[in-house]
Amino acid sequence: MLEFFQSLFSFTFVIRALIVGTLVSLCAALLGVSLVLKRYSMIGDGLSHVSFGALSIAVALNWAPLPVSIPVVVLAAFFLLRLSESSKIKGDAAIALISSSSLAIGVIATSLSTGMNSDMFSYMFGSILAMSSSDVYISVILSGIVLVLYGIFYNKIFAVTFDESFAKATGVRAGLYNMLLAFLTAITIVIGMRLMGALLISSLIIFPALSSMRVCKSFKGVILLSAIVAVVCFFLGIVASFGLSTPTGASIVIVNLIVLFLLGGAGWLKEKIKKRQPLS
Repeated sequence: MLEFFQSLFSFTFVIRALIVGTLVSLCAALLGVSLVLKRYSMIGDGLSHVSFGALSIAVALNWAPLPVSIPVVVLAAFFLLRLSESSKIKGDAAIALISSSSLAIGVIATSLSTGMNSDMFSYMFGSILAMSSSDVYISVILSGIVLVLYGIFYNKIFAVTFDESFAKATGVRAGLYNMLLAFLTAITIVIGMRLMGALLISSLIIFPALSSMRVCKSFKGVILLSAIVAVVCFFLGIVASFGLSTPTGASIVIVNLIVLFLLGGAGWLKEKIKKRQPLS
């Protein structure tokens, strides 16, 4: 076992993946709680497809992928938020509209340029080898910005998550903080897509939050447990991927799925024990 971990940490690309993945998992877990409670959880899926489209166009034009995709995905997040709030197109339809259109644009851009090579395959399904040194620096800086902004505006995000109407009545600019939530989500999606891929990145947002809600009832408790679950599942997924030679993104998702079942069972057992206790 010791030799296995020594071998694992001897590779530079593994260290890069662990640094970036831990930060992205933490960001996604924190944001995911609010997104799941507001029923915006699939916004991650839609934005990941937008990111894939932007990355495909950047690769086709020989541009740097991250600097191109970040502003595009942020604008898409704001547009998607506005579109879902309109009376004509609701959230799920808006996400499906943006998601399918962006994916189609990305596939066409890829087919007309490089074709489905290993780089584009890693954008779709993730790759532990995909992180370069410059990607790591950019990802660490952006993850730090996401965590700092989330910490500063935690109380406002909490308010618009649980009762947006009441928050508006008390003077909170709910629209502004919804846009902040969309902005932070867009940044997290872009920096995490190299590891998880466009088709799996939304799992980092959804799974830890759902797992934590099985056993915790308070918002703060769900936030803390979600962060722990996300980081632990990411690490175990990397270890499983390295040991079993399986795709990184898929391995992390499977670990999250197992934890969801385990915590779901723990939550069910907790409720059973609570119901059997006599009333005092």
